[in-house]
Amino acid sequence: MALNKQKGNMYGFVTHTWNVIKGKCEYDCDYCYMKVWGGLKPPRFDYSELNTNLGEGNFIFIGSSIDMWADSISYTWIYDVMMHCQHYEDHNKFLIQSKNPKRFLEFIDVIPHNTYFCTTIETNRNTKSISSAPGIYERAKYIKELKEMGLITMITIEPVLNFDIDEFIDIIKICDPLYINIGADSKKHNLPEPNKEKLFTFLKELKKLSCVTLYEKKNLNRLLK
Repeated sequence: MALNKQKGNMYGFVTHTWNVIKGKCEYDCDYCYMKVWGGLKPPRFDYSELNTNLGEGNFIFIGSSIDMWADSISYTWIYDVMMHCQHYEDHNKFLIQSKNPKRFLEFIDVIPHNTYFCTTIETNRNTKSISSAPGIYERAKYIKELKEMGLITMITIEPVLNFDIDEFIDIIKICDPLYINIGADSKKHNLPEPNKEKLFTFLKELKKLSCVTLYEKKNLNRLLK
């Protein structure tokens, strides 16, 4: 098998994606890009992917098509994926992303070095109406714990949902990530979004945070017009 070259509206620093665990994500987020394919089957492990040469000099998003860290995903499946990555850890960087970042802690001893640990935090408000994923504050708690362990942490605020500025900034400060990505809904999911003035103010506050690299997606322009 081969790595998939990054394309479309993803992170600009990611060069490739690699998906061993495939199928329908249990969190069923309304805005999940995988839903365009329709009829996704329950999660499965594609053993043929373990023959993939991960190469050198790549920045690989592991598990871009499903939240492979959900509680329902087999421990053995995740372990086998991480062990394969270890063979290439001296020559690549990796991104793992989950709305269940507490599960990262189960695999700290086998997750490759040069791994970026990321969670999605779309708002400070309750997201249960659009996703069955763990709550925002739980995600923030475990990303903070990972940061305190000296690991590379990242938050993606995408798609950004309507929020309360002060409360949202407080959550970001709790997480204290090294990197923040922020982007808007690109697929017309009719999500609750912030108005231009609120988003502009929020971006100004994010830029005040020390030791943070902020990536602003071009799709934010729709909300800032």
